[in-house]
Amino acid sequence: MSHKGKVVSIYITPRGGEPMVEVGTVRAVAGKGLEGDRYADGVGTFSAQAGTGREVTLIEAEAIESLAREYDVEMDPAETRRNLVTLGLPLNHLVGREFRVGDVTLQGTRLCEPCNHLEALTRSGVRRGLIHRGGLRAEIVDGGVIRAGDAATTG
Repeated sequence: MSHKGKVVSIYITPRGGEPMVEVGTVRAVAGKGLEGDRYADGVGTFSAQAGTGREVTLIEAEAIESLAREYDVEMDPAETRRNLVTLGLPLNHLVGREFRVGDVTLQGTRLCEPCNHLEALTRSGVRRGLIHRGGLRAEIVDGGVIRAGDAATTG
């Protein structure tokens, strides 16, 4: 089954713990990450820990909306600490699958469950409200430029 969504917004930050900054475009570099982002430069909060899926993180706009509606926790998309906010693309189904964002091919590696660090940087209730819908971690298979408004597709 194929799905077609889109990239609503893009966020990066140069250092772990610093506020995410919205950008209109970003270059995705295979095997490294998003240019200008903390994890591409190896200076993210969790860069020293082993693990995959730190090249790019995604979250559904629908999850942010549900957090406000179901848990009464308002959150700006930048506060999610995810790089790409998508709309209309069910991310949980993409673990272990390749998908496209604009001209870039990504491989979903694992869910991006909310953690204590995220809640400490934002507000109480975020962790509980985003369990199993905190987004997706992905690796960049074929790089290129990602733009806000790009199609995000599977299959």
